[in-house]
Amino acid sequence: MDDELQELLDAHVTKGAVPGAVALVARGDRVEVRTAGHADVESATPMAEDSIFRIASITKPIVAAAVLVLIEDGVLALHDPIARWLPELEAPMVVRTPRGPVDDVVPAIRPITVEHLLTSTAGYGFSSDFSVPAVQALFQVQRDGREPQHVPPPGEWLTALAGVPLVHQPGEAWLYNTCSDLQGVLIARASGRSLPEFLAERIFEPLGMTDTGFVVPEALRHRFTTYYRAAAAGGFERADGPDGQWSRMPAFPSGAGGLVSTARDWLRFARMLLADGEDVLSADSVRRLRTDQLTPAQREGSELFLEGQSWGYGGSVDVEPLHPWAVPGRYGWVGGTGTAAHLVPSTGLVTILLTQLAMDGPASPTLMQDFWSATRNEPFRIGS
Repeated sequence: MDDELQELLDAHVTKGAVPGAVALVARGDRVEVRTAGHADVESATPMAEDSIFRIASITKPIVAAAVLVLIEDGVLALHDPIARWLPELEAPMVVRTPRGPVDDVVPAIRPITVEHLLTSTAGYGFSSDFSVPAVQALFQVQRDGREPQHVPPPGEWLTALAGVPLVHQPGEAWLYNTCSDLQGVLIARASGRSLPEFLAERIFEPLGMTDTGFVVPEALRHRFTTYYRAAAAGGFERADGPDGQWSRMPAFPSGAGGLVSTARDWLRFARMLLADGEDVLSADSVRRLRTDQLTPAQREGSELFLEGQSWGYGGSVDVEPLHPWAVPGRYGWVGGTGTAAHLVPSTGLVTILLTQLAMDGPASPTLMQDFWSATRNEPFRIGS
């Protein structure tokens, strides 16, 4: 039988769409992994099943799960105001109109809560219109998470963020990214542990995610992929190497996108969600995490990020069949370093695609779209 998945990866590598890729498709005990291209182009190091990637925003579901751990511990509650732990945000101001100037503001009419962070509706974040003045101001604080060594420590970052007005009143609209970084800081302050320590103890160790963290130890760097950007003249431009920004712990461990991981490790996390939280969370917490939590009004204006999707806690949920690969209830997300990870609770299907080429915007690359289309339904042709 033809190996459709291998052919798909090879075709995109051959035409220069990506330097390399690891694709994983799993259902029940059946797990298929395919690799293509190079982990490092210059040395022609072949991609391997256990190659380590900067997974960017598919960090978000993991961090949301960690917030739910603290809720189950009784340390946090969904409707708790976050100002108890993040006093810098006790009195946020909101632009009078979303596209208004940043100095025309009114007080927030309600406090930002833990659930606002989980649903990304706190009022901080990126809208589909990047020209909005408050979004432009946020860009000065919410820097590119793909460069973790360039972000200041959490206290300094929060102080700067407090000077940026909210785009919307808390609870009124979904906005991208910032709430996941706020979740990371909340976890650290509420638990009394650093975010890396808490995730290691409560998520990674129980699930056996041995290759996941905010730094790649020297002993593992031979498996760490080189990160590239598309070069203006064609081909790939080296952006970060194995001894670069993930070779030491950042001052700001990003809950929005700071983790490195492997396809097999993210599969372990996905299987926990499919098993109703086994060893980590309760079934009720998992149900909340992977269930659509937004109203249509809250999604309005987010089409650039959520086309045909809504949001659970820390990840998207397919709600409209706008694309061939859409599956109602599919949960997961994509990352700006060229990564994607999803699970379908109704069928138990898990699909993970890891590449090391920077995305140049929210739109999913053709390789991702082709991968999702090819693996949407079983039986998929991935070998004899």
